Amino acid sequence: MAEPGEQLPEEVLVLILRYLPLRDRVAAARVCRAWAVAAACSVVWRDTTISCDCEREGTLLPYLSACLDHVHNLRLEFEPSKEPSRRAATELLNALAGHTPGLRSLRLECRGEKPLFDAGRDILDAVHAVCRAACALRHLDLRRLPFTLDDALVLQAARGCPELRSLFLDNCTLVGSVRPDSVLELLEACPRLRALGLHLASLSDTALQVLAAPDRAPFALLALRCACPEDARAPPLPDEAWAAVRRRHPGLAVELELEPALPAESVTRVLQPAVPVAALRLSLSGDTVGPVCFAARHCAATLRALEVRAAASAELDAALELLAARCAGLREVHCFCVVRPSVLHAFRTHCPRLRSYTLKLTREPHPWLPTPVA
Repeated sequence: MAEPGEQLPEEVLVLILRYLPLRDRVAAARVCRAWAVAAACSVVWRDTTISCDCEREGTLLPYLSACLDHVHNLRLEFEPSKEPSRRAATELLNALAGHTPGLRSLRLECRGEKPLFDAGRDILDAVHAVCRAACALRHLDLRRLPFTLDDALVLQAARGCPELRSLFLDNCTLVGSVRPDSVLELLEACPRLRALGLHLASLSDTALQVLAAPDRAPFALLALRCACPEDARAPPLPDEAWAAVRRRHPGLAVELELEPALPAESVTRVLQPAVPVAALRLSLSGDTVGPVCFAARHCAATLRALEVRAAASAELDAALELLAARCAGLREVHCFCVVRPSVLHAFRTHCPRLRSYTLKLTREPHPWLPTPVA
């Protein structure tokens, strides 16, 4: 440990400062010249998380202006219902659009509830500006934005960020406004794209054909959210098209999230035997037993995570036991209703790779926390 008055080595200071929130970095930079130099080091800013709700208003931009060029991977948190937090996030994104030579990854996360009838134009316009400027951007994650994402944003990302490797648009919204044609342009403009998150209505048979093309770069993850009326009306995607994509990309993992807006007939259109479902999240207003049984019969080789939100029943317990017996590769199972002891026993017995589970045998106060497997 350094004696009083003795300087810590700069490399040690840099490692410490990397893990400090912004306000503490500001305070550290004011201690002395050596600490100020260390706080401005590019390594400190390479991976940065900023919470606009926690930082003091007015400290963000003045301090960050000299460091934005060093930010490679940014996670930005803000609360849309709080004007100071929202304004700080918007100003930071707009400033970032002018300092983007090194930006590789951007993840936006909203905290709390958004105001009613809020379209989020200020935030979305700022994201547009970043996409226009950040030609080296590789990862863009908008899953935690509660605003409607549209064709203009997708096309801007396609034209401005040709190096994209992942793009997640499967956010919580009541309206799906990204047309399949925009997704096609994205796939053609970003040939190295490896992971894509969409609402079901944005995916088309033609897009699956593009992914199955012989010269397509390896594709690893397709996350599909089925939660809005457009998803319920989406035409079925042929099982043959899924089979072709699976042959071209044997390691492809598909994550499916089925929400209450999806009627039973749409569920049967989404769940195709050739879809390599790795994660299945069910929060349906209708039948849940059928989809769980489907996963047991057709997803035994691929299923790694299951989440079920449904009413407890003997039929659901039986379906879960069947799935446990057939899906030995399962890593996580979370069931938010009470189950009988034999369900827990089945998963502990038949799933040796299980890492955590939420399987309650009696009613407990919420939130229900998962149990890690030693």
